[in-house]
Amino acid sequence: MAEFKSSGIFNATSELLGNHASIRGEKVAIFYQDSSVTYKELEQNVNRFANVLKDLGINPKDRVMIVAPDSPEFVYAFLGSIKYGANPVPVNTMLTREDYNYLLTDSGARLLVTSTDSEASLADTSDACQRLYVDKDFVSLMNSASTIYDPYPAKQDDIAFWLYSSGSTGKPKGTPHKHISLIFTADTYAKTILDISENDICFSVSKLFFAYGLGNGITFPFRFGASTVLLPDRPTPEIVLDTLAKFRPTVFFGVPTQYNSLLKKMNEQKLDWIRCCTSAGEALPPEIYKKWKEKTGLEILDGIGSTEALHIFISNRSGEIIPGTSGKPVPGYEVKIFDDNDREVGPGETGHLIIRGTSITPGYWMKPEENERKFLPDGWFRTGDMYSQQDGYFTYQGRGDDMLKAGGLWVSPVEIEYALLEHEAVNECAVVGQEIEGLVKPFAYVVLNGAWSQKANEELSLELLDFLSHKLPKFKRPWGVNFVDDLPKTATGKIQRFKLRG
Repeated sequence: MAEFKSSGIFNATSELLGNHASIRGEKVAIFYQDSSVTYKELEQNVNRFANVLKDLGINPKDRVMIVAPDSPEFVYAFLGSIKYGANPVPVNTMLTREDYNYLLTDSGARLLVTSTDSEASLADTSDACQRLYVDKDFVSLMNSASTIYDPYPAKQDDIAFWLYSSGSTGKPKGTPHKHISLIFTADTYAKTILDISENDICFSVSKLFFAYGLGNGITFPFRFGASTVLLPDRPTPEIVLDTLAKFRPTVFFGVPTQYNSLLKKMNEQKLDWIRCCTSAGEALPPEIYKKWKEKTGLEILDGIGSTEALHIFISNRSGEIIPGTSGKPVPGYEVKIFDDNDREVGPGETGHLIIRGTSITPGYWMKPEENERKFLPDGWFRTGDMYSQQDGYFTYQGRGDDMLKAGGLWVSPVEIEYALLEHEAVNECAVVGQEIEGLVKPFAYVVLNGAWSQKANEELSLELLDFLSHKLPKFKRPWGVNFVDDLPKTATGKIQRFKLRG
């Protein structure tokens, strides 16, 4: 892992792109639909965007909100802003006009980069916020800009960009990140766990405005001179399979929901050009891992990351996977599990996961009470996740507010869900606590597979409960099963159990 100095000029864009343009200038950096961008073109266009910001009167430290599909233009805007010294703020492209009103106001953005058909184009921007449309005036401004730009003399601990948390239980929180963070995640997880090199082609179903997708699609490939495949479309199973076949990526970054969907659409494809599959966003059920490996011959390296940590900080390793666990801490990160009294728990005990590492945000934007609660002395951060640890492997038990206590004992909704998924009728499921006569009891919500959906009745419910009676101790078994057409989820695929609690 690279050693970093605490002083001196350190611009994340310059560190990422390095001397690729001179060493591998004609190599493809970005595959996009039926076109491609070389490393030489990438550097030139990043510099052009930095000059566009200067011409528009944007100042260093100003926020540049990006609401655009995964595309070369997104990359130019993101890296060009950082090189200029401004702070790009990529946000979800699937929000409403009201959401964008909030994000623009909260961030104080001075420039909105979007498309004319986006809901963001309807947002009520202030007079201080200009607009730049990637499908309108972007090309002409870029073509008239210089291809040369000297990087802003940032320090490694200066803020480089913002992300926004998913806002699954409230308004999204602005999450600033330092210049060093991008490089740190690449030189820890991407290098030590995935061993990404210039020979790789990376493809991520998670979009660039997510922390997971940003690393997968920009940071990791560019740090090591690899190539990235950008998909502007919604990643339906059919489109993902076509993209895999067309570009033959060697590293595939997925999420549990996507792997489950792909399994239902695949025939006997071996995908033998892929050397590594990863998963994050939600814990990967062992049943999905097992079916994927049986069908493709490929392992899935499941891990956990967060917007606050920027990328994955606990991960399984190739050849050392224990399905159902998140694996071991990524080198460079420290991990502990505390009880409710902030005492470290023993092996096998469930508690609150706290982490420490260079890539963790300095704190949420304008959220002093939240910062006081989640950011601890000496750089430790409360993730909000409940975990247990055995023999060095960490196992996700659920979000802190999703955990149940039955008979005074902790019950993990994830453990019950994993058991349910082993039944052939179950496609997806979620377990939540509901109050019965003053006591909280677990109840399951189930999405059925195909033809089973025609049998959603009391008899099948009893069959599922009997199935679980052979897999779980009595206090962990659901009191009932509810059949639903789908489960509420965040844009990253995380189940919003709080919505099921009502």
